[in-house]
Amino acid sequence: MDKNDFCPMPPMGWNSYDYYDTTVTEEDVIRNADYLSRNLLPYGWEYVVVDIQWYAHGAGTRRDEFQYIPFSRMEMDEYSRFLPDPERFPSSADGSGFRHLADYVHAKGLKFGIHIMRGIPRLAAHLHGAIKGTSVTADEIADPSSISKWNPDMYGVRNTEAGQRYYDSLLELYASWGVDFIKCDDICNTNMYPHDPYSARHEVEMLHRAIEKTGRPIVLSLSPGPALIGEAEHYSKYANMWRITDDFWDHWESLRDMFDRCQIWQGKVATGCYPDCDMLPVGMLGKGFGKIRPTNFTYDEQKTMLSLWCLFGSPLMIGSELPAMDEKTVSLLTNKEILAMRDPKIVAKMLRQDDEEAVWAGICGDGKCSYVTLFNFTEEPGCVVWEGEDCGKLTELWTGECFSSWKEVSEKEIPPHGCLVIRDVCLSSRSSDP
Repeated sequence: MDKNDFCPMPPMGWNSYDYYDTTVTEEDVIRNADYLSRNLLPYGWEYVVVDIQWYAHGAGTRRDEFQYIPFSRMEMDEYSRFLPDPERFPSSADGSGFRHLADYVHAKGLKFGIHIMRGIPRLAAHLHGAIKGTSVTADEIADPSSISKWNPDMYGVRNTEAGQRYYDSLLELYASWGVDFIKCDDICNTNMYPHDPYSARHEVEMLHRAIEKTGRPIVLSLSPGPALIGEAEHYSKYANMWRITDDFWDHWESLRDMFDRCQIWQGKVATGCYPDCDMLPVGMLGKGFGKIRPTNFTYDEQKTMLSLWCLFGSPLMIGSELPAMDEKTVSLLTNKEILAMRDPKIVAKMLRQDDEEAVWAGICGDGKCSYVTLFNFTEEPGCVVWEGEDCGKLTELWTGECFSSWKEVSEKEIPPHGCLVIRDVCLSSRSSDP
C-alpha cells in the first residue's frame, strides 16, 4: 500500500478541538457529521475527527485549573489501549470502541478520524499492563524519560521489537473500528526537549509500519509544530501531514507569521505529503475553553487565510461548531475556485514579500502561472502593484470580478489584511524568481 495512493489531495474536514477542546461527545460528533455531509461534502470536506482525550472521564470538568486533569480516570482495555469514555460516547459501552460511530460517519459518505497522543498510557505502565500478543508488560516498553510537557497521559515507547508490537496492536484496534485518519500529538516536534526536538522520530516510523500492516488506508497527521525543515524528507517518507506551526489561533499576528512559515516550506508539498498550516478558526469557537465566541478574524482576514492555505497546499480542517456557521462563513468554505488551488501539482512560490505586502504564485508543471495572489498586510486599504503579463481575461476568484490587464488589477484597492486571488496568469521568466 502506497501512502500517496489514498491521499492524492490535502485532506479536508472538521476537527472538534477549536470548539469543544476536551469535551466533545458522541452527540456533538453526529450533529457536526450530519451538517458536513449535508452541506460541505460536495465541496470535498470529508473527514470527521474526534480530537484529544476522548478516553478521559470528566474531561473539561476542571477547566479553570487544568486543560488535562493530572492522573484522571481513563478508559482502557486489557491490552493497555485507550477506549472511548462510554459516558460521552455511549455507543462504545459494548466494548466496540468507535466502531458504531465510525459506521455512522461512513454511512454519511464521510471518513472518520481520531486524535491520539504518542506513546503508551502512564497508567498502563504503572499497572504493568499487558501488550497484546507478547509476554512483555507496558512498563518494559515505556520510556519514563520521554514525556509531553503539556499533557500528563503518556510515556514514550522505547524503540524495541516489543514497542513495535504495541503500536501494531494499537493500529489493529483502530483499523477494526474503521478509523481513516489519525492525528498523533507530541510527535512532530517534541518541544519538551529543545536539544532534541525530533526525539520521537522512531515512534513516527513505528506508527507508519503499524499502519502498513493493517492494510487500511489511514492518513497519518503529526502534531504539534513547528515541524523541522531539516527533517522534511523523514516526514514525507513516514507521514501524510505534519504541522509547521504550534496551535494556530485567530490573531492577525499568527496569520502574518504563517506567510514566513510557508515560505520556509514552499516546494515541499507533494502528492500524499502535506506541510500543515493547522486548523481554520472560523465561525463560532471556544465552548470547551469556557466561552463561546465568534472568530476574531475579520471577513477579509478569513479570505487571506483560506487563500494562503489553499495556494500553499495545506490540509484544511474546520474548527468551529458547523451548524452555528453563518452563510457568509459557509460561502468562504465552499468557493470551488479557491479550493481548486489545493492541487499538489500547483507549486506555491513566494514572488515578493515584506512588512506591508506579499505576492505569491501558483505555478503549474508547464512553467506558466495559473494563479497570482496579492496580499495587503497593512491596517489600511491599499493597492499591491504587480507587473504580470497581459494574456487575456484575469479573474478574481473571491468576487468573480474580471480585469483586462495587470494595470487594472494593480489599481484595485485591497482591504486591510485582505487579498486578491487572480487566475489565468502568464508568468514570464523575468518575474518568476522571488
